[in-house]
Amino acid sequence: MPAKNEDLHGSAPDRSPVALLLIDVINAMEFEGSAALVRQALPMARRIRELKGRARAAGIPAIYVNDNFGRWQSDFTRVIAHCREATEAGRTMVELLHPDEDDYFILKPKHSGFFSTTLDTLLEYLGVKTLILTGLAGNICVLFTANDAYMRDFHLVIPEDCTASNTAEENEYALRQARTIFKADTTPSADLDLAALQRGGAARETARP
Repeated sequence: MPAKNEDLHGSAPDRSPVALLLIDVINAMEFEGSAALVRQALPMARRIRELKGRARAAGIPAIYVNDNFGRWQSDFTRVIAHCREATEAGRTMVELLHPDEDDYFILKPKHSGFFSTTLDTLLEYLGVKTLILTGLAGNICVLFTANDAYMRDFHLVIPEDCTASNTAEENEYALRQARTIFKADTTPSADLDLAALQRGGAARETARP
């Protein structure tokens, strides 16, 4: 048997036991009832931007796992352009969290980042064991992705200040479910010890119960 290609022919050059997932953060926010989510999402986006900067410094790759919003003829660049032009909130989200050239991206058709996507393949080639999940909405796409990641035996970190749902109550309920069912660590982003995660340690010395 030929040797397994180690880096998807140069397309996945990083190797890291940890990856940062940004779920549906490139978002036009133009659905019914979006105003409530916008109030939660913009502060969240600023915290994700800070976390992403720290992750980059720690050698942790960022993967945008984004809905295609039913735009089956679009690539990620066109999705970004649409979100930037659609609404003021969408433009702000893009400005805060615009992907860098060396980031990865996956377009998903449904709620989970794993459903009918190549995320499994990318994570395998990167050598990822721990996923840091961030994004929208905490009680839908983040939770669905966490469920599928847990079934694949990934260790989960979901910073409690880096997800948002329509209400704070809905978001806290989703985080509680993630802690209880998926054994997720929900340490706030500023308290995450990214170097320790890279070494296979805990997100912080005293994890939240």
